[in-house]
Amino acid sequence: MFLKPSSSIVGPGDAIRLPEVARIVHHEAELAVVMGAVCRDVEREDALAFVLGYTCANDVSSRDLQKADGQWTRAKGFDTFCPLGPWIETDIDPTDTTVQCCVNDTMTQDGNSGDLVFDVPTLIAAVSAVMTLIPGDVILTGTPAGVGPIVDGDTVFVECGGIGILRNPVLTR
Repeated sequence: MFLKPSSSIVGPGDAIRLPEVARIVHHEAELAVVMGAVCRDVEREDALAFVLGYTCANDVSSRDLQKADGQWTRAKGFDTFCPLGPWIETDIDPTDTTVQCCVNDTMTQDGNSGDLVFDVPTLIAAVSAVMTLIPGDVILTGTPAGVGPIVDGDTVFVECGGIGILRNPVLTR
């Protein structure tokens, strides 16, 4: 479990800006859960009642800084390192949603939320046992195999079935 600052969030079409200090930056396509109600210590069986909906996410990560620091805050917390969108969908099945990523014209990730190590209700229960979740909080669920590098000039497309496509260009600062 880790936190991404609100300043890391950008929307569809916004640029992912590569900081000079980060040498190896990867994309990570993920299904994102958007909370719709306050919850604390929620039971797994009740967790989905607190969800507003779902959207696409790209958990952009600097692998070199992640390794150097031994923790993930700096590596995943840069401004623009959490693209979300293109909108919030309220009517999808979080147990069976495709999660895909293309960099330019090449598919790099092709998975399904049914293959998550921890399902959405389990994630909500685990996070709410540590901290109170409030409306608008976002939980990223994990990424399928195939994460890889992004560089200046790339365009990253994250698609989650039933939601849409999140498109973000990659630029150096």
